[in-house]
Amino acid sequence: MGVKRRSFLIGAAAIAGAGVFGVSYADRSARRAAMGATVKPGEGGFAAWLKIAPDDTVTVYSPTIDFGQGSHTALAQMAADELDADWSKVRVEQAPALPGFANSALVEGFGDEMGHGMGKHLPQAVLSMLARSAPIMITGGSSAVRYTGQIAMRRTGAAARLALIEEAAHRLGVPAAELTTANSVVSHARSGRSLRYGELAVAAAQRTMAGNPALKVPKDCKLIGQSPARLDIPAKVDGSAQYGIDVIVPDMRVATLVMAPVRGGKLESVDDKPALAVPGVERVIRLDDAVVVVAKGYWPARKGVLALAPKFSDGGHGALDSAAVHAAQDKLRAGDKADNSGGSGDVDAAFADKPHTVVEADYRVPFLHHAMMEPFAMTAHYNAGKLELWVGLQDPLSVRKMAAKAAGLSEEDVTVHTTIMGGGFGRRFPEKCEIIGQAVAVAKQCPWPVKLIWSREEEFTHGSYRPQSSAHLKATLGKDKRLTAWRNDYVQSDDAEQETHFSYQIPATSRRHFKYQSNQNDGPWRSVNSTQQGFYNESFIDEMAHAAGEDPYQFRRKHLAPGSRHLAVLDEAAKRAGWGSPLPQGTGRGIALVESFNTIVAEVIEASVDPDGKPRVHKVTAVVDCGTTVNPRNAEAQVMGGIVMALSVALDEEITLDKGAVVQANFGDYPILKLADAPPVIDVHFIESGAPMGGIGEPGVPPAPPALTNALFAATGKRIRQLPIKDQFKPA
Repeated sequence: MGVKRRSFLIGAAAIAGAGVFGVSYADRSARRAAMGATVKPGEGGFAAWLKIAPDDTVTVYSPTIDFGQGSHTALAQMAADELDADWSKVRVEQAPALPGFANSALVEGFGDEMGHGMGKHLPQAVLSMLARSAPIMITGGSSAVRYTGQIAMRRTGAAARLALIEEAAHRLGVPAAELTTANSVVSHARSGRSLRYGELAVAAAQRTMAGNPALKVPKDCKLIGQSPARLDIPAKVDGSAQYGIDVIVPDMRVATLVMAPVRGGKLESVDDKPALAVPGVERVIRLDDAVVVVAKGYWPARKGVLALAPKFSDGGHGALDSAAVHAAQDKLRAGDKADNSGGSGDVDAAFADKPHTVVEADYRVPFLHHAMMEPFAMTAHYNAGKLELWVGLQDPLSVRKMAAKAAGLSEEDVTVHTTIMGGGFGRRFPEKCEIIGQAVAVAKQCPWPVKLIWSREEEFTHGSYRPQSSAHLKATLGKDKRLTAWRNDYVQSDDAEQETHFSYQIPATSRRHFKYQSNQNDGPWRSVNSTQQGFYNESFIDEMAHAAGEDPYQFRRKHLAPGSRHLAVLDEAAKRAGWGSPLPQGTGRGIALVESFNTIVAEVIEASVDPDGKPRVHKVTAVVDCGTTVNPRNAEAQVMGGIVMALSVALDEEITLDKGAVVQANFGDYPILKLADAPPVIDVHFIESGAPMGGIGEPGVPPAPPALTNALFAATGKRIRQLPIKDQFKPA
C-alpha cells in the first residue's frame, strides 16, 4: 500500500470522525448485500467474513487475494482458532468484489501505524465507510495476516463463537458461562448435552455480535503457531485453480497488443491489412498508444501483431537513457533543495564539530522489474450497458471502480470475477495497470467477450518498475568511534520516509528526499522503499565500521538500544551464523539488519568470488521477529523466497533505458537466479517476541543485498556501491 493511499485514509478518517449521518445504516446495508451474495438458506453468516453451513463446514471469505503467499491458510487458521472450529471442515474462498467486503481492517491497521493509534478510536461503521469510499480491498504491504487476520478474522471468529454460545445457552436453558467450545461443538459438561455449530448457526447469526471480543492468549491457541497444510495447494497441483490467463467463457476471443516502445509515446499510424490477412484474426483496434489485434486464439492474435509495423512518437523522451537518469538525479541532489526530510538532531552542527572522522559515499540502484510468472491477462465482456470482468489484480474493488469509469458506467453495472494471480510483488495494483482501460476499450468495440493478454515482451518493456534511485551518504565518528551524525540524501520518485525505519541510535540524523520522475511507470516492488534504503543504510554502516576499525556486527551493537528487539534479532543472527568463527580462504561474512512492515530481520551471508569473477553465496542465516508467527512453515517459505529474490536482484537484475525505451524484453536479457546458483543453505529462525504482529511477505528481502555485498567486501576488500553486482568482480 503506497504512502499516498495511507495519507488519504488518515485525512479522510479525521473528517469522518467528526460525524457522518447514516454511517451505521450504510455499513449494515453493505454487509447485508455482501452476505446476500455468499450465504445460502440454512447457513449462518457472521460479519460477511465467515459462514457456517448445516454440516458444520466453515467458509472464510478472504478480501485478500492468493498469489502464492499462502495467506489464505493463515487467515483461516486465525478465524478458526478463535471460533474453536473443526479445522478439517474449514474452507477459504475469495470474497466477491462488493462494497460490503471492503477491508476495514486495513483502514484500522494502517491508521494505527501511520496515525499513532488513530484506527483504534474510530467506530467500526466509520472504518467500513472509509474502506468502501476509497475503495480498499488490497493485497499488499505485508498486511494480510497482521491486519486482515489479526483484526478482521480473529475478531469475527471470536464474536461468532460468543454468538453460538449465547444461542446454545438459550436452547439448553443453562448459563453461557457453563458452556465450552471445541471442534465446532458447544458442550455443557454438567448435563452431558451438546449442540453442533451447524445446528446453531442460522439463529446465532441473528444475534448482535460483540464489537471487540477478547481474543485468545498465545497459550490457548491451537492453530495459530502451527503449520497445517496449505489449503490452496491441492487445486494448484490438480490444475483446477484458475488464474487470469486460464479464463475461458463462451464465444470468447483472444487479443494481444503492441504498445509505444517509449513510454509516453502515441500511435501515429498503422496499416492493419497485414494483421487482418492472418487466418483467425478478426479485428484490429487502435488505442491512443497501442494497437490491439483480436483473433480466435492467442497465436493468431500474436502473429497478427507481429505482422504490423505501427509508427509511434517518442513523447519527447527519445534521448533518455539510464546514464541520463542518474546524471539528472545527481544534478538534482547537488541543487540541495529537498522535497521532503526526516530525522532528528542538528546534523550540520555535528558535521562542523571536531575532532571527527568523516566518510562519504555514493550508492545507486536500477529500475527493477517484477518478473511475474504470469503475464497480464484480463477478460472483459460489454453487453447491454453491463460490463463483466475476469482478472486477478491486487485490489478488486479498485478494478471495479476504474473499469466503471473507463466504460462510462456506474460501479453497480460492473461485475468483477477475481482469479488467483501468478505472482504480483506490487505490479498488480490496479492504479499501475494499463490493461484495465485497454480491456474495457476493446470490449466496448467487440460483440464477444475478449481476453486481452500481454505478451512477455510487452510485460517486460512496459512494467511498473521499482524506481531507479541514488543516494549520497555522509556520516561522522567521534573520538570514541561512535557515530555522531548521519545524512542520507536520496533521489527517486517517491518519498521513503514513511515506508522505512532507521534502527540505529545516533545523536543527529537526516534523511532528505529529492523527487525525480522519469518517463517510466514506477511504483511498489516487493518491500517497496525498504529495498533501496536497506541497501544504502546497511552498506554504509559497514563502511563506518571499517572506518572505525571495528567488527561490523559489534559496531552495529553499539548503536542499538540495549534490551531492544533489534539487538536481540542481531545477536541471534550472529550467534546462529557462527559470527567470528573461521571461514575458508577467500570467503567472507556480511551482516545486515532492516526493519520493514513492523518486522525486524537480520541476515548473515557467507560468500566468495569464483576465479571467473562470479559471486557465490554459500549460506544465508536469517533471524526474524514478526511478533507472532501464525504459520511457521509458510512464514519460513516467505522469508526464503524473499531472500532468493533479493539475491537475484543484487547479482543480475536491472532494467535499463536506451533512447527512451526499455532494453530488456524477456528473461534472456533479464536473468533471474537459477536453482544451481541459489544458496545451498538458508537457515531461518523466528523469535516469538509477542510484539504487535508484523508482516512476513516482504521483510526478508531488504537485508539480503547489503549482507551479500558486505560479505564480498570481507572476502575481497572491494566495496560494492552500485547494484547489480554483475561484472564488477570480472578479471581485467
